[in-house]
Amino acid sequence: MTSGLWELVLKGIWTTIQLLVFSALLATTVSFVVGIARVHRLWIVRFVAGFYTEVFRGTSALIMIFWVFFVLPISFGWQLVPMWAGTLALGLTYGAYGSEIVRGALNAVDTAQQEGGIALSFTPWQRLRLILLPQAVPEMIPPFSNLLVELLKGTALVSIMGMGDLTFSASLVRLALQQSAEIYTYVLLIYFVIAFLLTRVMRGLEKKLKTGVGKAPERAVAPPEPVGTGVGGGV
Repeated sequence: MTSGLWELVLKGIWTTIQLLVFSALLATTVSFVVGIARVHRLWIVRFVAGFYTEVFRGTSALIMIFWVFFVLPISFGWQLVPMWAGTLALGLTYGAYGSEIVRGALNAVDTAQQEGGIALSFTPWQRLRLILLPQAVPEMIPPFSNLLVELLKGTALVSIMGMGDLTFSASLVRLALQQSAEIYTYVLLIYFVIAFLLTRVMRGLEKKLKTGVGKAPERAVAPPEPVGTGVGGGV
């Protein structure tokens, strides 16, 4: 490829990374707000949070992008730029999935821990901040890592808005060179490298968080020696 086409691809990578970061921040915020609301003591809070989760989990991210970018201007008279339209649609959609991760991790904390907080006269906020979240967050990292990779792949959907992400840029290069196999092989490799780096970062974060709460990092356990193979150990 010529230098101009490579520059186009590099701009697409940068746009994809920006969209991934912004969407991940929004999705993380939504995940914790809605996930915590799912375990709230008031039923109306649980109902509203559950309704949001079911609506956004039950709709297509592609259709949500269409709706935010094309329907909102008609319905409300204001238009989001493609970057923020994609961020809003992806963040709200994947945040709904993330909220289930948060809810499940909070419910998995030992009930005795919560009862101990009640016995110490902790407020609900103190129990959440001092007992539940420190133990639940490390357990959220592996499923959040998977969700982050899914979000990375979901960023390709914004190309339907003509946004210059990696997928859209690759399509322009393909039209210029008429070389589909080579171009899309490069794109596959680029997405793989980004996803690989994300998983390595998330594993490091998981290890750090588990160490912070006194959980030893997982290690491979050596298989037991067969009977009679030890030093001086005959049958």
